[in-house]
Amino acid sequence: MYSMTICENLLIILLVSTSQRLRSPMYFFLGHLALSDIVLVTSIVPKMLDVIIREGSTVLYVECLAQFYLYGVSVSAECFLLTAMSYDRYLAICRPLHYISAMSVKLRYSLIISSWLLSFMLVLITLVILCNIDFCGPNVINHFFCDFSPILQLSCSDTTVLNIEMIVICFPIVALPFLFIIITYIYICITILKIPSTSGRQKAFSTCSSHLVVVSFFYGSMLIIYMVPYRGHSLTANKFISLLYIVLTPLLNPIIYSLRNKEIQSSALKYFKAHAKN
Repeated sequence: MYSMTICENLLIILLVSTSQRLRSPMYFFLGHLALSDIVLVTSIVPKMLDVIIREGSTVLYVECLAQFYLYGVSVSAECFLLTAMSYDRYLAICRPLHYISAMSVKLRYSLIISSWLLSFMLVLITLVILCNIDFCGPNVINHFFCDFSPILQLSCSDTTVLNIEMIVICFPIVALPFLFIIITYIYICITILKIPSTSGRQKAFSTCSSHLVVVSFFYGSMLIIYMVPYRGHSLTANKFISLLYIVLTPLLNPIIYSLRNKEIQSSALKYFKAHAKN
């Protein structure tokens, strides 16, 4: 599954970078979404496999914090990128005549750069505070990677400030983007329902259905993992749900976006045919 995830997402990046047919803003954002998925699975899955094979494994303190940071950056970037993609769909469906001028090259790059920069900076704040707490007791993480709650459980310091800071940080990373996506899709649904023909409605909905499926799966898992208490009976549930959005989401994202997308399918076919001849 890990190998498939890397190959699929690298293929998406390769096609978006080389194919002339995939030059629209949606594919530009999709390429960066594939990159964030590669960072996410690569920061977690190889070590997770080591833990499974050895039935437990040792991780250095610095390595644990590095894993947490890369995980946080990739998940945050995915949240912001999905938000940018929802805005792109809103412009394409609700304001089609202004789409080309509104979604300019400058805006695309601004959205991408701000998505990655905000991710690096916001997670860095959490990391700095996490580095200043003391660990003097247990050293066994009851999880398959260095997530925030399992690390915090090992601390012998007062973690009240860190918990409050985490809630504050999660607001611009998770809550605000999710709220923005909901609002954009309300406008999209209203616009689609106003289209008189059935074929027109189906065509309009098909342009955003893949994105809607990915958003539902990703945010559904994210909201559950941070709403369910990380204690007692919820340990197994948290591990299982974490597995869904860390392993399954990056694996399914390229499949979902390419399953009904003729442009991606034809570009992939053209790419493989060209290399088969060589």
